[in-house]
Amino acid sequence: MATLHQNQPLFAAGAPLATARAAMILLHGRGASAQDILALAAEFAVEDVAYLAPQAAGYQWYPNRFIAPVASNEPWLSSALARVGDLLAQLASAGVAVESTYLLGFSQGACLALEFAARHPQPYGGVFGLSGALIENGDQPRSYSGSLAGATVFLGCSDMDAHIPAGRVQRSAEIFRQLGASVTERIYPGIEHTVNADEIAFVSERLRT
Repeated sequence: MATLHQNQPLFAAGAPLATARAAMILLHGRGASAQDILALAAEFAVEDVAYLAPQAAGYQWYPNRFIAPVASNEPWLSSALARVGDLLAQLASAGVAVESTYLLGFSQGACLALEFAARHPQPYGGVFGLSGALIENGDQPRSYSGSLAGATVFLGCSDMDAHIPAGRVQRSAEIFRQLGASVTERIYPGIEHTVNADEIAFVSERLRT
């Protein structure tokens, strides 16, 4: 498992970690790269945040769809979750409080960010799932426990997204509410599978406040 994602490159932007007010882990989508999603840092335009983007092995965090049986995505999924956990530990050791730590992902990366937060609930500064939902076989929903203690969780997705059914986004929103998160769910009519301006504005505002 450790050889899948743990030895891949880590890219950074924004403020140096030693002086940053907050930090964000950005997780790219399938077929994309860490550099691709790290470009969002310039869109957010919040300069006192450290942005970290790990690269997935083979440009994918796991091989099958997020609605496939969980076992079919192993050992990739466990390696991906461990990579996020390692980065959070790195931030904690650098003195970044969990309340100042943000998780963000797009598409497959959004699914990974949301799944990690649900499995490891803490009072994160924010968790942003852009075109994503929790990773679980729809016929055998997972059971989550713990509390996000009011942490902001944002889920944004198109109502016609070919990769992410809106119903799965809605179910994920309900699970996060049950986990004690402050959930914002936005289903956008008629847009493509992409990051949109409203999502960027929401994340930027949360990073500033």
